[in-house]
Amino acid sequence: MLNLSATLEYSAKTNPLDPAIYFADKTFSYKDVDIMANKIANGLIKAGIKSGDKVALCCPNIPQFIFSYFAILKAGCIVLPFNVLLKNSEIEFILINSEAKGIICFEGTPELEIAKEVLEAVKKSESCKKMWVIKSSDKFKINNENVYEFSSLIENSEEYFDTIQCSSEDTAIILYTSGTTGKPKGAELTHSNVLLNSFIGKDLAQLTKSDKVIMSLPLFHVYGQVVMMLSSILSGASLIVLPRFDPVEVLKAMESYKATVFGGVPTMYWALLNSLDESKVNVDIISNNLRVCSAGGSSLPLEVLKNFEERFKVPILEGYGLSETSPGITFNHLGRVRKPGSVGQPVWGIEIKIFDENDQEVKTTETGEIVVRGHAVMKGYYNNIEGTKNALRRGWFHTGDIGYYDEDGYLYIVDRVKDMIIRGGYNVYPRELEEVLIKHDDVSLVAVIGVPHDEWGEEIKACIVLKDGSDCSEKDIITFAKSNIAAYKYPRIIEFYDNLPLNATGKILKTELRK
Repeated sequence: MLNLSATLEYSAKTNPLDPAIYFADKTFSYKDVDIMANKIANGLIKAGIKSGDKVALCCPNIPQFIFSYFAILKAGCIVLPFNVLLKNSEIEFILINSEAKGIICFEGTPELEIAKEVLEAVKKSESCKKMWVIKSSDKFKINNENVYEFSSLIENSEEYFDTIQCSSEDTAIILYTSGTTGKPKGAELTHSNVLLNSFIGKDLAQLTKSDKVIMSLPLFHVYGQVVMMLSSILSGASLIVLPRFDPVEVLKAMESYKATVFGGVPTMYWALLNSLDESKVNVDIISNNLRVCSAGGSSLPLEVLKNFEERFKVPILEGYGLSETSPGITFNHLGRVRKPGSVGQPVWGIEIKIFDENDQEVKTTETGEIVVRGHAVMKGYYNNIEGTKNALRRGWFHTGDIGYYDEDGYLYIVDRVKDMIIRGGYNVYPRELEEVLIKHDDVSLVAVIGVPHDEWGEEIKACIVLKDGSDCSEKDIITFAKSNIAAYKYPRIIEFYDNLPLNATGKILKTELRK
């Protein structure tokens, strides 16, 4: 029997008064966090949520995300975290596909009305009949019988909760990741998947209870959730929780809290380097305390890695993983040779090979598809038999990424089998966006590609053929996209064409568009 909430419960028993979370001007001890999780778990059970139910969680980086995350686990339920930037139609699909029974969400801000988008989705969901809103103002009015204030879960709830034990192979988390068909797929991660990956993260960064970890990666993202949050809590370390990544605020937090650990995607490192003057921090104070950093999401440009390590006098451990692999499966390791440009070597218990198009292993230094097996690989895609069958073949998870091994067993990522774009660490699938843009009344044909970008790694470009007689502008296309898809997905670059290059079968030649 095993429940992932043991990561918190162990630290709450052994280090009850140690700080678990620093947030704004508040500090929460491990005992505080565990009690809050217990209260919310009791509240969920009283509200009719049952063991095995899926409970969605849509919050930015705030303490309530962490309280709720562990509460859902303690109640024997499955956590369903997703991006706060999603629009109601995207949320609706996830709630329906996952058969979620309830959702906890943040109210949001005037610029990002999270609860408003969630409510529209809940209204269309047959299964999700409970919605709890973490209020941030008095603007969101609760006038629906299925909507409650988050505080109602805590009020009159007991501080003790007898955690419901699960099988190690029971699903703990479902992470929805966009698919090439345009519909998200829910990767089912077990208690064992995630717990083992948390131990690996703890070991890789050599985390201890004296560490102070900057938590600016989104908690709803697998990297922030497992590699940063769970590994830190398992270690009894302190999380410095920032609502979102703001390079100036991160640098100031590094200095004032004397942070020892930071993890981020490549664009974050680029932004930190470019914000030093504006932040007016003392870099010596930061570098004297910061002892290790990790990078994932996409390849870290060598120049950025070199400049950051020199400026802050700290090693960056590059790694590789996916939502479907819990996530970390390769990393550069402390105490071993680190190879800039490589995502390192497979972590403990993970086997990675490079296959050709016939699923045969290729020779060292030859490129092919990266395939994985071991404890980190998901159970499958929830409610998606075909997607699971395609991804898990002959005992291997097929990542869809192209890479190769060098002679020393270090893995390099070369390209992606599919046309996925990684913008600022977020995966964007062109076909999903193409299906939205083609609905515009003036669009005749569209192809979406990724183009290199200094800050974001890749930027999203839409190549569009307009219908005859249309006078549609670039601004019109962007406005339409922004109203129909999450903010990180819409194209920032629009280029109009008389026609798009096609092959003999009518397929758009994106390789020609990228030239």
